[in-house]
Formats: sequence, structure tokens, C-alpha cells
Amino acid sequence: MPTRKNTRETILHTIKELHSSTVEDLAEAAGVSPVTVRHHLNGLLADGSIVSTTVKRSIGRPHLTYSLSEAGEELFPKNYFRLSTLLLQELRDRFSAEVVTEIFNGVANRIVDENSDRFSGLSFEDRLDFLVKLLEEEGFMASWEKNGDGYQLKEYGCPWLSIGETHAEVCSFDKELIKNVLKTNFKQSSCMLNGDSCCQFTIAAPTSA
Repeated sequence: MPTRKNTRETILHTIKELHSSTVEDLAEAAGVSPVTVRHHLNGLLADGSIVSTTVKRSIGRPHLTYSLSEAGEELFPKNYFRLSTLLLQELRDRFSAEVVTEIFNGVANRIVDENSDRFSGLSFEDRLDFLVKLLEEEGFMASWEKNGDGYQLKEYGCPWLSIGETHAEVCSFDKELIKNVLKTNFKQSSCMLNGDSCCQFTIAAPTSA
């Protein structure tokens, strides 16, 4: 009999392969009962790995089909590092380092524009909370704390760290997010690319904070 982990993996892989699966599809693929499949589906729905869609039939009652969510797609391995490195190398071959940096800044600005309604009107410390959340959504691990008259923002994890070793232009991305969300001055005092344990930023509190 399949183990719980193997059953869950089989369900996810079957949904990935079929794109849209019914309980019956999944029960047949995993070799378990529909009741067991529904148990796993409830867990996958709860953690956001899949989504359900109601499909109407010409005859009979509507039924549910299941497909992967964006988070579910991320559970499957992807060679992002190689693709990103090749894309950056192509950009470097075609453009100057300054232009590549401007491109990354443009991407960061686009993300800020798309999320402006989520932080406009917030207090400064609430903006810091939002910034940490936004960084986490983009693959960073970050936190902040108040320090005297200003603030310290620390990034403990960076999705660009390996790529940044050969393409330092990517380091402009998070700085652009910080600048455009907080709208205040800041200075970087440590960087993981230099062997430090984290990227640390000293942020000046605005006069209205």
C-alpha cells in the first residue's frame, strides 16, 4: 500500500501531468480509495498547493476538478539558476552593466507600482512591515528592528545570492524596493556577497515618523 507521502506525491504529479484531475483520476493513479484521495486533496487545498473548479455536466450533477496553484507549480524542480544566469549573460553581452542595472531597477519599480495600493497611506513602521512581506514574496528572508533614531533592516536569505557572485547587478533589485517603498535614505553596512552573514541596511527615520 502506498505511504501517505507517496500518495500525496502521486496525487500532485498526476494533477501536474493531467492539468485538471477528478477524484476518480487520482484514486486510480494512486491506487487508493476516493475517500483517501479526498483527505489528501483537503490538505492540499488548505496549504494552497491546488485549486478546485466546479465543472457542469450535460447530464448529472456538477463535479470538481483539481489543478495546481501557482504555489503548487513551485513544488516541482525548475532550473531557474541556469536560465537566469544565461539570461543575465546575454544581457551583459548586449548591454553595459549600467543598462542591466537599470533593467533590474525597472523590474523592482514595476513590483512597487503593482503593490502601491497595499502600502500607500501606511505609517513608516507599517511600511517596514509591508517591505519585509514584499521581500519575502520575492524570495528574500528579512526582518527589521528600531535602533536609536533609525532602523535596521536585515536580509538573511537572498534568492539572487549565487547569481550575484558573477552578476552583481542583481543586487540593485532589493535596494530599489527599499528606496521606493520607504521613501527615505538608507546605507548598506554588510553584504552576503562579501562573506557577511546577512545584508544589513541602516535606514533613516523620516522626520514625520
